[in-house]
Amino acid sequence: MRRWLALLAAAITSLVLVALLVPMALLIRSVAESGAMARATGAAESVAVAAGSPDLVLTVEQARGGPFPVTVFLPGGGVLGAGASRDDAVRLAATGRSVTAEAPGGRAVLVSALTPQGTVVVRVFVGDAELTKGVREAWLGLALLGLALVALGIVLADRLALAITRPIGAMAQVSHRLAGGDLTARAAPDGPPEVRSVALALNHLAGRIDDLLAAERESVADLSHRLRTPLTGLRLDAESLRDPDEAARVSARIDELQRAVSAVITEARRRTGEQQSCDAAAVVSERATFWSVLAEDQDRRMDLDLAPGPLPVRVCAAELGACVDALLGNVFAHTPEGVALAVRLSPGVRLVVADEGPGFPPAALERGRSGAGSTGLGLDIARRTAESAGGALELSTGPGATVTLTLSPPLTIS
Repeated sequence: MRRWLALLAAAITSLVLVALLVPMALLIRSVAESGAMARATGAAESVAVAAGSPDLVLTVEQARGGPFPVTVFLPGGGVLGAGASRDDAVRLAATGRSVTAEAPGGRAVLVSALTPQGTVVVRVFVGDAELTKGVREAWLGLALLGLALVALGIVLADRLALAITRPIGAMAQVSHRLAGGDLTARAAPDGPPEVRSVALALNHLAGRIDDLLAAERESVADLSHRLRTPLTGLRLDAESLRDPDEAARVSARIDELQRAVSAVITEARRRTGEQQSCDAAAVVSERATFWSVLAEDQDRRMDLDLAPGPLPVRVCAAELGACVDALLGNVFAHTPEGVALAVRLSPGVRLVVADEGPGFPPAALERGRSGAGSTGLGLDIARRTAESAGGALELSTGPGATVTLTLSPPLTIS
């Protein structure tokens, strides 16, 4: 926008200056020519006054020191002063007329004077240099003035555009922060009234989103809390079973379900609109150490190449840990024992989990479809975690299986 406004200001200013300066330049040249011709006419008349007097020769000699060559054609055919031919203009002036004629290299001013001996013609030559004296300097001054005005117009247009684009850019940054999960981001109303109105509307939208998410979190928490009552009844029914082993097995399942419901309640109440972050190096290292015990039991080679931290990412430690568990759990669940795997974490942040198993089915990233008899939610959870953190999940189904998880650092836009 700044560039387009600057170009628009330059174009408009140039058109206005052309409309003003071109006539002014022509007027300057006309005034210079008129001044030179007026001075030449005055010089010719001053010499013509002395025609027929003894002072004519002296007057012509004095005129030689002026800027214009002076020639006097006498009635008997004689010539005084600068040499010049007796052309048609001189013969016309000899009839008693004052003539201005074009001449090679300039113009000639001819004035006639009647004397007892006949008509004397005084010719004053005005060269092109005298006709345009000072015109180039004036035109150069006008050109410099025009360039200065164009530059000033561009600077003013740029300042005006900056007053518009700066708050718009700030609002764009706020929108990026909102998209990244920072619901506390707000735009400062600044700039023209229309831009301030957009900033206020964006702030209202952010507040509304925050309210809706808060209401949704509370609804999820309330719904989860209501599950406690049927779970309690189910536990009582399990305890009333006559078979102790069956009662213990059902009670264990109920305990798992209750822990899951409690985790949902805790997570729903814990979540706020604030941006979550953690150290990816620490989380991946901790989860890789946890899974390395199972890898050793299954005689799997587990290669670790983890970049040193801190590597901050835009996701909480619990979610990233669950994501890493889902990726590593897929390897252990869907590859035979003894199949090697590798975990690599590089700055960026880029997590790669690779194995030497059969690879993924084509629909591996579709929610609820795994093609291996599981729920098919593991990779979908990992993908959602990556996308919520501003990253992406990629699968490679060549020889073996490779999962690449890319995450973004926390937003630091001010």
